[in-house]
Amino acid sequence: MHDWGWSELVTLFSHFVSLSLLSIGGAITTVPEMHRFLVTQQAWLAEGQFSSSIALAQAAPGPNVLFVAVLGWTVGMNAAGGPAAGTSAWALASACVFAAMMGILLPSATLTYFAARWGQRNRKRPTVRAFKLAMAPIVVALLLATGWILTAGHGSWVSHPGPYLLTLATALMVWRSRIHLLWLLAAGALAGVVGWV
Repeated sequence: MHDWGWSELVTLFSHFVSLSLLSIGGAITTVPEMHRFLVTQQAWLAEGQFSSSIALAQAAPGPNVLFVAVLGWTVGMNAAGGPAAGTSAWALASACVFAAMMGILLPSATLTYFAARWGQRNRKRPTVRAFKLAMAPIVVALLLATGWILTAGHGSWVSHPGPYLLTLATALMVWRSRIHLLWLLAAGALAGVVGWV
């Protein structure tokens, strides 16, 4: 990759700022746009790196938004030439983590704080109740788009049906059963370990 400078960091930061303001339902709902920007448009990440970064962060304990830090780290490491580049790679990866995390957290946290205070004061208004009801299908659609992007990274459903079938089965179980999500996560990990997906 070409030498990175302030302009690339500002581009990364500003894109995550815009995603932060669109992250209805959490940062994970903006994965399709992150994919378009980081993989397709900027080519800062390869398809496999994108999916692996999200999978690694989602498997780790901690907040859901950690995947943004892993994406930022991977972007920085790629831009610097990998870990073999030494301290400059670590410094750039750290700067990319900071830019991505601050971009995704600051705007949405600030907006959420003030909107929650306003919503609590006005919770009995019909418009506030209608807004809350209208947000549910939007969040569900964004989560479905995220699942599709992550599954599509494994190739065609004809040549690799495993990830698609696992995604469909998991979605149906979440919808129609009371199985705890950690059990579904464990089942997906087991399917990956044995090579089914």
